[in-house]
Amino acid sequence: MDCPCGSGRTYEECCEPVITGEAPAATAEALMRARYSAYVTEEIDFLLESLHPDHRAEHDAEAVRNWAAGSDWHGLQILDAEAGGPEDDTGRVEFACEYTFEDKDHVHHEVGHFARHQGRWYFVEGDAVRPQPFRREQPKVGRNDPCPCGSGKKFKKCCGAD
Repeated sequence: MDCPCGSGRTYEECCEPVITGEAPAATAEALMRARYSAYVTEEIDFLLESLHPDHRAEHDAEAVRNWAAGSDWHGLQILDAEAGGPEDDTGRVEFACEYTFEDKDHVHHEVGHFARHQGRWYFVEGDAVRPQPFRREQPKVGRNDPCPCGSGKKFKKCCGAD
């Protein structure tokens, strides 16, 4: 089976060894991919185990279980990664994942922060990335302004007609 994380490798050679504890994640990105796959495969214990020990008190296993089990997961995109390599102690991974929950489609876009603790990578916290507001390049055309299409008519009588 293809790995849910979208790496192009099989689950058995990609995220499964990290999730089962057979092999540690070599990088922050590898841990991020394994955490996504754990949501898809409902490996809730791994999600707690891969959370930095300083942040485990905040973990609500029942809420995580309900979200993971109640969602249809559609894919993960790694958008950016800084540090988080085999020689680093911290890393940052920006990602987006698409899923359906309660019949509504969602995109979860986050910057995840990771730290190495006692030789292993852990997820520390995530910052949600909000969409940027739309900003007009040109001033807004008023109803009584000339239509920008060049017809010579007022906007309300041309392209702005209801």
